[in-house]
Amino acid sequence: MEIIKITHSNIDKEHICCALGNDKRNKAYAESKKTWMKEQFSNGLVFKRLDQRGKVFVEYMPIENAWKPVVGKDIMMIHCLWVSGKFKGEGWSSKLLNEVIADARSQGLKGLAVVTSQKKKPFLTDKKFFVKHGFHVCDTAPPYFELLVLPLEDDLEKPFFRTEVKETDIKMTTDFRFTFTNQCPFMESYVELLSNKVVEHGYTVEVNKLDSIEKVQSQGSPFGTFGFYFKGKFITHELMSEKGLNKWLSKLQEV
Repeated sequence: MEIIKITHSNIDKEHICCALGNDKRNKAYAESKKTWMKEQFSNGLVFKRLDQRGKVFVEYMPIENAWKPVVGKDIMMIHCLWVSGKFKGEGWSSKLLNEVIADARSQGLKGLAVVTSQKKKPFLTDKKFFVKHGFHVCDTAPPYFELLVLPLEDDLEKPFFRTEVKETDIKMTTDFRFTFTNQCPFMESYVELLSNKVVEHGYTVEVNKLDSIEKVQSQGSPFGTFGFYFKGKFITHELMSEKGLNKWLSKLQEV
C-alpha cells in the first residue's frame, strides 16, 4: 500500500475518498468535489490518499489560497486529514502529515496550520493528534474553534483568524443562514434539504454559497466549509441530518 497524489491527469479515474458509493447520488457528490478540485489545482491544492478503497486522505494548500478564513504567509494549510475504518491505528495519519511537512519544506514554507476545536467534534481534525506532533494553538474564534500551527522555521509569523469570523453578533435579515462551499461533496444537496426544512417550520432562511476564496475568507464560518447561523449567532459547523435538524428546531420552538 502506498500514498498517491490526485492530479489533473488521474482525477477522472480515481476516487476521492469522501463519497465512495457507486450509486447515482454518491457519484454526483464525487463529481461536485472533483469539479472544485480541478478549479483549485492551479492555486496549489494537493490531495493525497491511500491507494486503497477507503477514507484515508489529506487535503492541503498554501494558506494564501486556503478555503479557510485565516491570514498568514509561508504556511501550508491543512484542509482535512482523515483516516477511518480498518485503516485506523496503522500509522497512516502520521504518514499523511509527513507528506504535508515534506511538501512544505520543498516549497520553502515555514510552517503548517490547521483549524480544529477545543474538544473533539465531527468534521474537524482531532486536536490531540496535531498537538502530539508538535502543533500548538496560536489563535481562537468563537464559539470553539482553534487555529493550530507547526513551526518549521524559527522566524515563522503566526497565522490568525480573520476579524470577521470572531464577531459574535452577525447582521442578518433572515432567521437562519447557511453558508457552504463545494469543498465538501455533500454540502449542496444537504443545505438545500435543511433550508427547505427550516422554511417548512415557518422560518425565513438565507443560503449563501461561497464559490471563491475571497468569499470564504470574508463571509465563511471559522470552519470555512459550512456555517449554520440563527438570529445572528453561529450555531454549528456540523452538517445536521434531517432528523437532527427537526430535533433542534423542536427544542427551539419549546423555548
